[in-house]
Amino acid sequence: MTVDFSELRIKMVDGQLRTTDVTSHPLLSAMLKVPREIFVPDVRKALAYIDDDILISEKSHSGARYLMEPAPFAKLVQLAEVMPQDKVLIVGAGCGYSAAVLSHMAGSVVALESDATLAEKAESALAALGCQNVSVVKGDLPAGHAAGAPYDVVVVEGSVDSVPDALLKQLADKGRLVVVEGHGNAAAAKIYTKAEGVATGRRAFNAAVKPLPGFERLPVFEF
Repeated sequence: MTVDFSELRIKMVDGQLRTTDVTSHPLLSAMLKVPREIFVPDVRKALAYIDDDILISEKSHSGARYLMEPAPFAKLVQLAEVMPQDKVLIVGAGCGYSAAVLSHMAGSVVALESDATLAEKAESALAALGCQNVSVVKGDLPAGHAAGAPYDVVVVEGSVDSVPDALLKQLADKGRLVVVEGHGNAAAAKIYTKAEGVATGRRAFNAAVKPLPGFERLPVFEF
């Protein structure tokens, strides 16, 4: 049976995004354009547009990796209010889907990935789509990519225990960092904004997404 991915893409936007208060026209337009299926492993291509996180790597050096569910991803990006001139850093870019979406919305995108195999897949897929304003870089995710800083927007693609200071330091003045903090049903999307060198965060909405390995809080010894 042949899968009509273009039809599934429309259903994703209409049934998963518009119904969860995603109203940004540039974002909806970008997610209608980007073929999500090319960023999903062959064995899961038929599931590319389901309303769930999709496993993209079981063998990452730090743990399993997932493509974030469409609705929370879109709400997170919408929260950042990406502008056409913005420079964006994606932390945990995976196979490059988020970078492809943001390439239609921002001036330039740096896609940071720690897993070499995923980074190579991202480069290949983004090149195939002609995303010329995206640079894929390999490095430690919690450290960010200081060489390209400052960034107007930082998107952390997965849930974390807390946001490292290194990422907040790489925000430009008036920059925004969006992230899901916590795990499971207790997790929430937050936005950090920077003013006069100080970053402050606020809770935006509940969001349960898969964790991004490498951001686990170290256990504290207690007497």
